[in-house]
Amino acid sequence: MKMHGNWLLIAVLAALLSLVASCDSSSGSGNSRGGAPNYTPTTTSDGWQIATPAGQGVDEAVLNTAYQEAQRLPNLFSLLVVKNGYLIAEGYFNGAHMNQAFDTASVTKSITSALTGIAVRDGLLTSVDQRMFEFFPEIGWQQLDSRKSSITIRQMLQMRSGYPWEEFDGYLGRLLSTSGWIDFAAEFPLVADPGSKFGYSNLTAHLVGVIVARAASESLLAFGERSLFDPLGISVASWAKDAHGYYTGSGATMFTARDMARFGQLYLDGGAYGGMQLVPAEWVRDSFESYSGTTYNTDILNAISQLEYGYLWWSGVSGPHRFNFAWGHGGQLICVVQDLNMVIVTTATGLGGEFGQDAWRQESSVLELAGRLIALL
Repeated sequence: MKMHGNWLLIAVLAALLSLVASCDSSSGSGNSRGGAPNYTPTTTSDGWQIATPAGQGVDEAVLNTAYQEAQRLPNLFSLLVVKNGYLIAEGYFNGAHMNQAFDTASVTKSITSALTGIAVRDGLLTSVDQRMFEFFPEIGWQQLDSRKSSITIRQMLQMRSGYPWEEFDGYLGRLLSTSGWIDFAAEFPLVADPGSKFGYSNLTAHLVGVIVARAASESLLAFGERSLFDPLGISVASWAKDAHGYYTGSGATMFTARDMARFGQLYLDGGAYGGMQLVPAEWVRDSFESYSGTTYNTDILNAISQLEYGYLWWSGVSGPHRFNFAWGHGGQLICVVQDLNMVIVTTATGLGGEFGQDAWRQESSVLELAGRLIALL
């Protein structure tokens, strides 16, 4: 009787454990904390075509490894993989879900770049060699450093304007303490000759957005909806403005992960979508060129190396693949891997103005995940 009672107790415990595991694994795509992850995309009416990884020639063992790692990250919200235009893997974590809009942070810069290319194509800007000062007549440029009058839109897109790299040059606090950033075009000093040196400047990217808005004689959001977002079938859930009423060209847009993937697919397809050339193909090509090498954060990155910069787009190398990516603080990524015909998207906890080592450890965990996945494919 004693032995029988022990076996009965064991059976009851096993049943309870099985029930807990079953409930955990059914909590949503990619949300299980053990066993084989579930990353099968949900079929909806949003236009995405769904396919299996095997059907698109992708090793499911590689995806299993990536999603097992993904579901262990406490700061990750989503991981999506698109291959040959098909959504083949999609997982949401830590309470996130498919219809949720995420703060994309500096991914916005790559969207601002796209809108700049459209403005050039439409003749709203004569070329990227127009000078910044032409669009800010309210600033007394003749009283400032004469080098500022030589800054071009091209140099701004390349992050070679000469303005401070706020995070490292001591200007981040002032930038984040107010939303009146246009004034900083006059106030912030140049730390390098325009065109001579890479320096990642949120101010510069925002000023590019203001230039596009002024050239188009409408808000950046209205111009974007008319020329890019509506034709692409995506929506901006939210976009912050500065104190002057201009949408922030350097950050603060909110999109769903699927809409982020659609933007990435647009660039993978050379700016074309649904028979329309939304972004000029040559602009996509120029955006993906490398104009500056940078060792930024390579001291904490192992899976992504050789970081370089184009027109408000990053590029790097993982394994045998060089790829381009839009990168937002915290781990917001749109990776365009041309030789794999693939787009990978991640969203993660936003870190706002946090830039210490702990913040970078969180962010790098997402970049490492994406880099390892790309390297293994």
